[in-house]
Amino acid sequence: MFLTWKAAFRFRLFWVLAALLMGSVVVLPLLLKDDGTARGFTQILLTYTLSVITGLLGLSTLWLSCGTLARDVEEAQIQMIVVKPIARWQIWLGKWLGIMALNATLLALTGGCVYALLQWRAQKLPTQPVDQQAILRNEVLVARASLKEKMPDIEGNTDRIMAARLKDATANPGNLKFVREQIREQVKSVHQVVAPNHLRRFTIDLGWRKDSLRDTPLFVRLRFNAASTNALGTYRVVIEAGPAESPARRSRTDYFSADTFHEFTIPPNLFDEAGVLTIDVQNRSGVALLFPLEDGMEVLYRDGSFALNFARGLGIIFCWLALMASLGLASASFLSFPVAAFFSMSLLIVGLSTGTLSSAVESGTVMGANEETGVAGSSAVDYVLIPFFKSIVGVFKLVQSFSPIDALSTGRSITWGQLGLAFTQIVLLLGGVISLAGIIIFTRRELASAQTSS
Repeated sequence: MFLTWKAAFRFRLFWVLAALLMGSVVVLPLLLKDDGTARGFTQILLTYTLSVITGLLGLSTLWLSCGTLARDVEEAQIQMIVVKPIARWQIWLGKWLGIMALNATLLALTGGCVYALLQWRAQKLPTQPVDQQAILRNEVLVARASLKEKMPDIEGNTDRIMAARLKDATANPGNLKFVREQIREQVKSVHQVVAPNHLRRFTIDLGWRKDSLRDTPLFVRLRFNAASTNALGTYRVVIEAGPAESPARRSRTDYFSADTFHEFTIPPNLFDEAGVLTIDVQNRSGVALLFPLEDGMEVLYRDGSFALNFARGLGIIFCWLALMASLGLASASFLSFPVAAFFSMSLLIVGLSTGTLSSAVESGTVMGANEETGVAGSSAVDYVLIPFFKSIVGVFKLVQSFSPIDALSTGRSITWGQLGLAFTQIVLLLGGVISLAGIIIFTRRELASAQTSS
């Protein structure tokens, strides 16, 4: 571990990286001006700085982990160590711990600077005509959890309708997947689409939280898509919250734009004795509106402080860096430095391209669907590539399912459970498998054959 730190200081990596990080996350944001809103402030300071920290530390982790082991092997320095009574797995693990100690130091340093900069710059936001400081405190610099309506059984209802139709008529087996997808969309539309001058009732169960949320304002967050665009691009919606037929019920009428998240506060104690909050959404526009099941309507509530939430977000980023260190060291266990770096970067690019791979997996073909029938074709290539793509997407989903930067920039709570799950999936499961493979390869490698000729 100490040799890794020594190498980082010898090659001036620590000082160069610290200077780049401080310049990117402290000096540059001080020179940039936001638009005076809480959202603009967040975009400049929080999203930008954390993205830069993750990118710079991630690339430097891959470079250092590939270089520190591969260079020692190529320059015959590792032979001086393996002749001592030290197991090779201890050498490998020591380098990993050294890299992670370096990452922890830099991540804590830059994270502390970002947090201090956030608190200082937040005081300069305007309070008139809109109190942007209050918006920042209530919607961004906070940890808020989310409650949603219970998801309907879309798949079960789709299967029942599909089975009923197959009893009455025969279907082409090649079209079954296409027909099922059409039925599934029809089932979803019943729960998502609100026709003009119609109402959609959302019932959100607060559960055990009802007692702790008494006398606490809640935040409603909604988003919808419009069937067609009108001249103004806004749509009249009436929102009523509270028990039906209750005098405590509160109403809000406004014009909302489509494809945008809208958030507003509702008064406390609008849920009933059972802890169920009823929200009615009336469509008073001339076109149908679609509220997605995933994020069309949700209720947010304060779940903790921003400082602890920010620390947990940095913890997930640290898990990402641990995985990159394992990947770089595993590559360097059997490859030279340039090839190991190329191999690691290639895997990283593949991980960033999982959206394209997911589309191929969902359609069932790499050739695309037929434009007339919408049915995916098949070929011999699909039988090989689709299972391979599916396995890649499944592996990278273990990492991509955690998004601390998005959560922090929108004031979402990152729980201890999420941090623990991230550590388990990213560090222990995926990183552990990669590390084990790297250690086995390094243990069995003939180091003398890798020595470069002078």
